[in-house]
Amino acid sequence: MTPIDEIRGAVLLRGLSEPQLERVAQRAMRLHLDEGQWLFRQGDPAERFFLVRQGRLRLFRLSPEGAEKIIEIAAPDQTFAEALMFLNVPRYPVCAAALSPAELVSFDAADFARMLRESVDTCFALLGSLSQRLRRLVGEIDDLTLHSATGRLARYLLSQTPEDRRDFALDLRKGVLASRLSIQPETFSRIVKRLSDDGVLEIKGTHVTVLDREALAALTEGSEGAELGS
Repeated sequence: MTPIDEIRGAVLLRGLSEPQLERVAQRAMRLHLDEGQWLFRQGDPAERFFLVRQGRLRLFRLSPEGAEKIIEIAAPDQTFAEALMFLNVPRYPVCAAALSPAELVSFDAADFARMLRESVDTCFALLGSLSQRLRRLVGEIDDLTLHSATGRLARYLLSQTPEDRRDFALDLRKGVLASRLSIQPETFSRIVKRLSDDGVLEIKGTHVTVLDREALAALTEGSEGAELGS
């Protein structure tokens, strides 16, 4: 059994009543993953969905050749795999593995779906949460299709740098970040080198310093297509 306070703050669960939270908590399980440990593989039966408490997970698909494409990074207080409960025979469409030691809470998807059938208000609250995520995913699709590899990286760097600061620490390995932005690793390295040579930014290990914010912002507006192999 998982304490209610551990799950109460999750966006997906905020619309639940106290009895509903108790029901969900009674069937919840706490999980611990080591760095690199897999949670599930694409094609596995989707019997549970998850809330990240600590750490991060990468959600990714594997091609028949074994190439990996990161679809999403699941961060603390984020739920994932919940939409699968609406399918008749749900299976995970992605793999999930821990980027760092992680703590999660897993929920009984079938019982959660039964609870939704008992309350129209709860259904609408859940739909609101899923709709917000859908809008975010549509924005990411626009970003992937309308911006070059350089533009995508520039937008990410700006999103990590408040206007009153110039530097931050990368919270993802460069290879993971490249995959998340749909940029080939060699292309990612060439873009970073070019931006460094042009005096736009400086990267030392995981520490990033934005030297010319205006130049970086200008790159987010460009549409350079297949530039640099993007």
